[in-house]
Amino acid sequence: MKNYVYWILAVIITLVLSIYQRMTGPTYPKKVSVELNGGSYKLKLPRSGVQHDEIVTLKDIPSDVKSPQLHYRRYPTSNEYTTVDFSWKDGEWQAALPVQPIAGKLQYHITVGGKDYPADDPVVIRFRHDVPASILIPHILLMFGAMLLAVYTFLLVITRKKYSRWLKITVATLFVGGFIFGPLVQHAAFGPWWTGFPYGTDLTDNKTLLSFLFFMVALVTLKWKYNKWVVCLAVLFMILIFSIPHSAYGSEYDYTTQQLSTEK
Repeated sequence: MKNYVYWILAVIITLVLSIYQRMTGPTYPKKVSVELNGGSYKLKLPRSGVQHDEIVTLKDIPSDVKSPQLHYRRYPTSNEYTTVDFSWKDGEWQAALPVQPIAGKLQYHITVGGKDYPADDPVVIRFRHDVPASILIPHILLMFGAMLLAVYTFLLVITRKKYSRWLKITVATLFVGGFIFGPLVQHAAFGPWWTGFPYGTDLTDNKTLLSFLFFMVALVTLKWKYNKWVVCLAVLFMILIFSIPHSAYGSEYDYTTQQLSTEK
């Protein structure tokens, strides 16, 4: 099999995993279907906001509908919901969720045509600082690259090709992306540099740590005759844990203590 075929397969697998992780993560907009006057309208409600009022828009909902409403409260609390009316502006319905402290969360739902959406599972949005593209883009590219290189290495292993060079490049890429640019992104967004073990329960940090440890074992046992099985295990473990939704169990502002919490 030609090398370019390996790369094509690696890219496809990596893209599928990346899209799945992105769409199942807690920061991806919540998709809601609104039934109104015999028609169905698809909405996307935000679940991640930066340090300004987050505007919720109801695209394509007709202007002649009785004013929709937005209901929100701090999360996690048992406070009463605050209700505000949507306003028709710039050709669409708009309402604002008030800015919260860093890692502060709001729980909200909307009312359109007398019905609540989502009816049984309100949306939770978390606020953060805006992350500069100069550190966010390298972090994303490096983590994407680490997955791509890991999958490529796996394909080399199972087809009995030489893989040691690509294993080393994978480990180096994962280290730079996860332990240099990762903390930079975490710090820029929420303040702490690291919220995984032993300081917190952030799944993004913890799964990066676990994956790196598996690859380090694969690297230090490179000359062992069964090393290929260790490499396969490390790659499969990376695929497994990186399928866990991104940013789950991350930093959260505690409204009771008025402090940032990194544990669940």
